Amino acid sequence: MAGLDESLRATLGGKAAAKLDAAFGLATTGDLLRHYPRRYASRGELTDLASLRDGDQVTVFAQVEKVRTRPMRARRGQLLEVTVTDGRARLALTFFNKVPFWQRQLAPGRHGMFAGRVSTFKGRRQLAHPEFKLLGADDAAKAAEYAAELIPVYPATKDLSTWDIEKCVQIVLDTLGEVEDPLPQGLRDRHGLVGLGDALRGVHRPADEAQARTALAQRRRAAAALPATARPGQAGGLAGAFDARLPFSLTAGQREVGTEIAADLARDHPMHRLLQGEVGSGKTVIAVRAMLQVIDAGGQAALLAPTEVLAQQHYRSVSDLLGPLGQAGRLDGAEVATRVALLTGSQPAAARREALLDAASGAAGIVIGTHALLAEQVQFADLGLVVIDEQHRFGVEQRDALRGKAQGARPHVLVMTATPIPRTVAMTVYGDLDVSTLSELPGGRSPIATHVVPAAEKPRYLDRTWERVREEAEKGRQAYVVCPRIGGDDGAPPSGAADDSPAAAPDADTALSGADDEDPGRPSLAVLDVAPALEQGPLAGLRLRVMHGRLPTDDKDGAMRAFADGSADVLVSTTVVEVGVDVPNATVMVIMDADRFGVSQLHQLRGRVGRGTEPGLCLLVTESPEGSKARQRLADVAGTLDGFRLAEIDLEQRREGDVLGAAQAGRKKSLRLLSVLHDRELIVAARSEATSLVDADPDLAGHPALAAEISALLDEEQAGFLEKA
Repeated sequence: MAGLDESLRATLGGKAAAKLDAAFGLATTGDLLRHYPRRYASRGELTDLASLRDGDQVTVFAQVEKVRTRPMRARRGQLLEVTVTDGRARLALTFFNKVPFWQRQLAPGRHGMFAGRVSTFKGRRQLAHPEFKLLGADDAAKAAEYAAELIPVYPATKDLSTWDIEKCVQIVLDTLGEVEDPLPQGLRDRHGLVGLGDALRGVHRPADEAQARTALAQRRRAAAALPATARPGQAGGLAGAFDARLPFSLTAGQREVGTEIAADLARDHPMHRLLQGEVGSGKTVIAVRAMLQVIDAGGQAALLAPTEVLAQQHYRSVSDLLGPLGQAGRLDGAEVATRVALLTGSQPAAARREALLDAASGAAGIVIGTHALLAEQVQFADLGLVVIDEQHRFGVEQRDALRGKAQGARPHVLVMTATPIPRTVAMTVYGDLDVSTLSELPGGRSPIATHVVPAAEKPRYLDRTWERVREEAEKGRQAYVVCPRIGGDDGAPPSGAADDSPAAAPDADTALSGADDEDPGRPSLAVLDVAPALEQGPLAGLRLRVMHGRLPTDDKDGAMRAFADGSADVLVSTTVVEVGVDVPNATVMVIMDADRFGVSQLHQLRGRVGRGTEPGLCLLVTESPEGSKARQRLADVAGTLDGFRLAEIDLEQRREGDVLGAAQAGRKKSLRLLSVLHDRELIVAARSEATSLVDADPDLAGHPALAAEISALLDEEQAGFLEKA
């Protein structure tokens, strides 16, 4: 009998093994058995064509009713249209190539299983070029078997269908021997868990058993044991002076989180804390207070921002907050003060040399920058705290490179995000971080009204959108107009714009790829097209400026300064303004092709308005049809300002991603059976058990099977990856 280490080549033969390896990197029996079904289909799911909705990934059981061909309009060749039915409703199947071959296969009267993504074309539900498996005449009579049996539907490719994978899995299960369970018997008994062998058989033949993972607990404990320089608070220092000069009172949440961070910094092992909060919840103030505590204790702090626009915004915000406390060595500096330095990849040589010298000498207690901070020539006198803004925009190696600039002991790390994260996501994706949450907005923030503008159905609504922008401008207020892309050739940026380039960080100039594209044939709107159309049309006479990542640095800074000081009425931009940009006089946010953006990104963009005394208005312009998933997503955003509720909605609509962040390292391991949205109790229990187990037996010497399982999951590269992340 085969074990989990058995080669698939030996079990399945060379041809099938080669396909599995090429498609998914599966080489052993264990690899294949951990390629879990993404869902299960039942007889009812397979035949209820009337209940299909746009965007659903479905597998249907139906009979071919009619077949016809017609010429394609946009290009040469023919298109095959097949109508299938379950006896109550109909569904169209569309094929664009190899038409004669598919036509011979799909003869009227044949039964089959058809899999694909549901869309609507001219009012008809369809599957475009679906996978299918035809069944014999007698198979149609086996409906009762389908009703009593769950059918696993596997992640597949165009060259390897779900039923091909199922066939391979069944062969492997038939040859599988006894499997040793890595979890201690006592733990399994406490939670009623079946053994690994039974679980693997059950998940494929088929069951809904979910497994808990405990891999992060060891790394979390090991990281907590690493040495760091304690940075306790000091009486009469910068931190106290900063609190005294704040023009507002801290919220209760800010005080509570500040106390947690202060205690972390005073310990002799590194802080690893995630600070998450709503847009405008005051994360920057918390970060500045932490940085000043480290400076008071003799260290320096570095703040890493994903784009040059955001780095410059942080530099201005921190400098303004500090006032004379950030002007050490200058005439207007306070008696006790530090210096704030800005370091970006495209600043003038003289400014760059001064920033490098201030960082290396320790004259600058706070150094703010983009990925330019990671360059080899950037040195610090005593780096004690690393603050990473919007961590998901940096690769693991980039984040670790900055931490590596600390001399000797590890620096403390504070990660900030304005994208609210559900608790269970934080426990998995950020399982090695302590999590602090700011859910309370500071006083004085104005309300924001959000409306969906269905431009295709009601063009008058779009006209009214531009009228509202003009009305606000006439009152002395300002507006953003955000587009999904830059336009032009969308190519590489000039040398002066390196900090916003895709090579520097995930592209900040495009809408999220996770958003649905209801009409992939329609190009998304672009800044370079929209700006002149507005300037010559409905916004003629207003002062418009353009902002995107391909602009040279001076042009970007000039556009932001013009908008910030009120000399521009409208800023037409890509998503480079998504986070960190603070212009209190801006009251309107118009998001073009809003359906091309994800929920969290829409919420972030909306947070750029309503930051002053006047109420904010966010208008989500879309051409998506009523009743589509995209329109529902926009309605969800318009229906609430609660970022944490929107985070749950976002999680429901998108893939949950890679628990270990491995996508950033180009690896394929990802979250499989566990759902961070629906398995909250299981995640909490697993984390608790993992922590207890590792506290009692740090090296898992008493649990060799579990140690081996974790070692298989986390090879040396992955283990190092976790430590860096």
